[in-house]
Amino acid sequence: MAKSMLESVRDLLPIILVIAFFQLLILRQPIPDLSGLLFGTVLVVLGLTLFIHGLKIGLFPIGESMAHDFSRKGSLFWLLAFAFALGFGTTVAEPALIAVADEASKVAATGGMITDTSESRRSYAYGLRMTVALSVGLAIVIGVLRIIKGWPIQYLIIGGYIGVILMTFFAPPEIIGIAYDSGGVTTSTITVPLVAALGVGLASSIRGRNPLTDGFGLIAFASLTPMIFVMGYGMIL
Repeated sequence: MAKSMLESVRDLLPIILVIAFFQLLILRQPIPDLSGLLFGTVLVVLGLTLFIHGLKIGLFPIGESMAHDFSRKGSLFWLLAFAFALGFGTTVAEPALIAVADEASKVAATGGMITDTSESRRSYAYGLRMTVALSVGLAIVIGVLRIIKGWPIQYLIIGGYIGVILMTFFAPPEIIGIAYDSGGVTTSTITVPLVAALGVGLASSIRGRNPLTDGFGLIAFASLTPMIFVMGYGMIL
C-alpha cells in the first residue's frame, strides 16, 4: 500500500507543480486557502491510492475471470448478454453522464427544443441517459464479436467515424455538441477497468487471439457509438 501511495504522489506531482508555477510565478498571487488545498491533496492521494489498489485486487481480476468463465461455457448468447448488461449497467449510473444529461435538459428547455417544465426536463435527461447506455451496451457487444471473429478494428473504427461525420450534417445543431461530449463521459472510472479486463480476458481465452492486439479496443467503441445514437436521438425529438 505504501508503494501505491508513493506512485499516486508521483502521478499528482506534475499537476501540483503546474498549479504552483502559474499561481506563484505567472499570476504572482498567493495560493488561496493553502491549508484547505493541502488537506484536499492528501485526500486525493489517499482516494487515488485506494481506487487503484481496488482495481488491481477487485475489478480487473473479476473482469478477466468472468471472461474466462464465459469462454469456457461456450455460450455466445450469454457472453453477448453479459457484455451488453455490463456496458449498459455501468453507463446508466455514471455520475458524469447524469450531470451532462441534466445540463443538456436545461439548455434544451431554454433554447425551446422542449417545453420548459420540470417533467419535460426530466424526461429529456432520462431519454438521453438511456440512449447513451444502450449505445454503450451495443458497443461492447460489437467489440466482443470483433474479438471472437477476429475482425480488424481499424475498419470498424473508420466506418464508425464516417457514420459520425455523416450524421453531423443531418442532426440538429443543438444536439451535436452534446452528442460529442456524450462519447467522452461514457468512459467512466468503473466502465473502463471492467471493459478492459473483459477484453483482455476474452482474448486470452480464445486460441489464436493476442491479448495485446485483440484484447483492447472495446473502450474505443464505447466512446464512438454514443455520438451516433445521441445525434439520432436529437433527430427523432
